[in-house]
Amino acid sequence: MFTLAAPAVILAYLTYVFIAFDVAGLADRVSLSNMQTLVSDTYSYKVHVTRDNRDGATSVAIEGERKGEYPEGTAPDWVTLSDTTRVDLANGAFITLGDTTTFDIPGYGTVTATPGRSGVNATFPPGDIPEWINASKNRVAITADGARLTITRNRTEVFRYFYGWELFFFTLDSPFHGKSVTELLSSGQYGAIWSDFWSNKMWRHADVAWALFETVLMAFLGTFGAAMIALPLGFLAAKNFTPLGSLRFAARRVFDFLRGVDGLIWTIVLSRAFGPGPLTGSLAIMLTDTGTFGKIFSEALENVDDKQIEGIASTGAKPMQRYRFGVIPQITPVLLSQVLYYLESNTRSATIIGAITGGGIGLLLTQAIITQKDWEEVSYYIILIILMVMAMDSFSGWLRRRLIQGTGEGTH
Repeated sequence: MFTLAAPAVILAYLTYVFIAFDVAGLADRVSLSNMQTLVSDTYSYKVHVTRDNRDGATSVAIEGERKGEYPEGTAPDWVTLSDTTRVDLANGAFITLGDTTTFDIPGYGTVTATPGRSGVNATFPPGDIPEWINASKNRVAITADGARLTITRNRTEVFRYFYGWELFFFTLDSPFHGKSVTELLSSGQYGAIWSDFWSNKMWRHADVAWALFETVLMAFLGTFGAAMIALPLGFLAAKNFTPLGSLRFAARRVFDFLRGVDGLIWTIVLSRAFGPGPLTGSLAIMLTDTGTFGKIFSEALENVDDKQIEGIASTGAKPMQRYRFGVIPQITPVLLSQVLYYLESNTRSATIIGAITGGGIGLLLTQAIITQKDWEEVSYYIILIILMVMAMDSFSGWLRRRLIQGTGEGTH
């Protein structure tokens, strides 16, 4: 009967999920244009040409940031600065920025707009306005091939996309910006080159490196702190070491409580208690892993070979010596294996925890996402996180094999 009822229950559950989550309406909620913009922003950068319609001032900046602004009176070769700034978008398309903005679009015609107190007074070629133009009284947005134009009463802004991560190595004010690798190597100024790269104001390589170190340190302190606390508590929860049932019961319930509350919940609670910071993240990891390690260690202790303990005891060893030489060597492979595995896993968890506690690479990632501007920075941080996890996985695997093999050789 169970085998007949199971498919019906699963089908009913999937039907409920389909209706409750409004799967049918998913297509209506998806914005392909926003997805395309998001993806393109991860591997490209934008140069902003901005005109203040109130005073006529024009600026050119990479990603629209002051740190990436071209010096006054200078601009890329496709921007001609004057009273009426001309922006050449290639393929015959160009924009002029002045009291009246014009956008000559090949195959469509010329769009003109005169921002004023009454709004953005725009005129379009005859016919229906295409979907790649979004026009209202106070705002006109035109998406062209590799560029966008946005006009409001206060500001006119052109975004032009280029492939790559501009200013990743050197900012515009660096004497090494725009130089080839050969020129850099032949200059002999290796200290200055490294200093300019390391102190890059746009990409903040020094801050990113410190954030990665904080993330690894958060995972390390939390994992090994939990192991140090859980090991003695594991003896209390093991029935062959603690004959008093009430004490074993209390120890096991403490483990259940600690690991039953997710690490993110502990992070929020501890943030309210101790304030933000990487130490709070380490404590959250430590609390969760203490419960997990306590259960794992107590089960390993219950499966130790009593003959080895009896052999140590026959030499006249005291209880602590029995534990040291008769018990610890037996559970060391399990202890090391689990601790190093959780160290690698907690490196990933520390990224999310850091976003909540305000520490590590998780904080930088969250800040980059919240700005909704520089998605190439988001890509950069994600790549670094993946590389960090891969490095920790390889390191913990190598160390686990070395330590466990060494331990095994020493016990034979």
